[in-house]
Amino acid sequence: MIRRRGTVSDTIEKISNTDTPAEPVTNAFEALGISKEIQRAIVDLGFEEPTPIQQMAIPLIHQGFDVIGQAQTGTGKTAAFGIPTLEKIDPLDKHVQALILSPTRELTIQIAEELSKLARYRRGIAILPIYGGQPIERQFDALRRGVQVVIGTPGRVMDHMRRGTLVFDHVKTVVLDEADEMLDMGFRDDIELILKTTPSDRQTTLFSATMSQPILELTKRFQKSPKMVKVTHKELTVAAVEQIYYEVRESLKLEALARLLDIYNPKLTLIFCNTKRRVDELVGQLQVRGYAAEALHGDLKQSQRDRVMGRFRSGGIDILVATDVAARGIDVDDIEAVFNYDIPQDEEYYVHRIGRTGRAGRTGRAFTFVSGKEIWKIRDIQRYTNTRVIQAQVPTLSDVEEIRTTLFIDKVKTIVDAGGLEKYVSMIEKLMRDDYASLDIAAALLKMRMERDTKEETAAEPDFKNTGAEAGMVRFFLNVGRNHNVRAKDILGAIAGETGIPGKSIGAINIFDSYSFVEVPLEHAKTVYQIMNKNQIKGNTINIEPANQR
Repeated sequence: MIRRRGTVSDTIEKISNTDTPAEPVTNAFEALGISKEIQRAIVDLGFEEPTPIQQMAIPLIHQGFDVIGQAQTGTGKTAAFGIPTLEKIDPLDKHVQALILSPTRELTIQIAEELSKLARYRRGIAILPIYGGQPIERQFDALRRGVQVVIGTPGRVMDHMRRGTLVFDHVKTVVLDEADEMLDMGFRDDIELILKTTPSDRQTTLFSATMSQPILELTKRFQKSPKMVKVTHKELTVAAVEQIYYEVRESLKLEALARLLDIYNPKLTLIFCNTKRRVDELVGQLQVRGYAAEALHGDLKQSQRDRVMGRFRSGGIDILVATDVAARGIDVDDIEAVFNYDIPQDEEYYVHRIGRTGRAGRTGRAFTFVSGKEIWKIRDIQRYTNTRVIQAQVPTLSDVEEIRTTLFIDKVKTIVDAGGLEKYVSMIEKLMRDDYASLDIAAALLKMRMERDTKEETAAEPDFKNTGAEAGMVRFFLNVGRNHNVRAKDILGAIAGETGIPGKSIGAINIFDSYSFVEVPLEHAKTVYQIMNKNQIKGNTINIEPANQR
């Protein structure tokens, strides 16, 4: 390839949002020239608007420019290169048309998973991750069947090239993701050899968190007049917020959330989910459990949003579940807790979220739920915010009771320290004249208050006794059966999957035409009742209640 000599900066046109936050090019994916099939997949994923890197990169890649993207992990860059890459694929051509290089096995799998979701409605596109540690024969078989998009680590890609099982004669697009990390890991020679093997008229996109001299040299050799898009996080402080994260399985998030809400009982709570669908699901589950919660997301009309925000500010509801986009206009000083029910995709979103609490000189708490490999995102967040996010264990039911007692006593101490108790002191003195000790009086009042709270909490709980189940079990009635195309394994899978209860501990399941019965261990009955009520089995909304005696 013949190139004009000159400095790197001569060949790069920079497009950046670093100096002043530019107005978004668009607030919707529709205006980015994306096909209806991929737009439909985006709707399924529940994303409301493109991230800044997507707004800048997608149109340029669509137009055929070579692009350099400077962005951190978690800014949405996979979709930024993945969407236009998928748009260029010809499903009828079974040759490899796009090659994406990534530094690690984990990132390779992650990219493949996200692209598969985006390509859901583009029939005939095969996507294959190739990496070390997986049997290479399985990759041979997939490549023989025909694959259009290959995502791989440089070492495993080179291995296939040497064996002749991977050829790049038909490649139109090459993407280098986390290029700086690949160079740091010593893959420079491999990358250069792979790029030399691809057609010279390919489109080359490179993403990197930093723009070191080796990166710039790589772009000069292998890109044609690239355009640079740059997203740099603003420095924001979150010093006034106590930050805690919990490693918790997806199926147990709701129970963990409920326990933390019960322990801390915040005045106002803001819960963030990543998608509109997720917001609606969580609001329904919280309402079933008796929490005053409402949703805020992009599908609500302005009048509905105003009504919800009015109720939240006035205390008519104390829990607001929102997406990042919908929460932009929230300006409420009394929010005592923020929950990241879903960990945000962008570290800056994390800062914006938790910055909703700890305002006006107050302190606040931010709780984040992490599942599986999302633990890496917590580390990215800690580096970005330069603060420590403390790991904690999800409280047990006994922990809930103990911590609530401690908090209650702390509240009593605060009231005592504040003074103004003369009226109540005279009442206690009157009791003491009747020969009651002050300590006994205080203990009795404390008992009355805590028993009242317990009664209020358990008043709405159903009676799990006398349901006709065998000893130690509770028999539940469900409003679905054969007529709803529901089988025993569907009920078993739904209960085990949603509640985290081992499937083998679930007892007898009896299916009838329009209803069913299932037995679960007594110790899990409350969890099953709370989580499964208004949940779904095979698309059918469930009403579940303790069965009557047989």
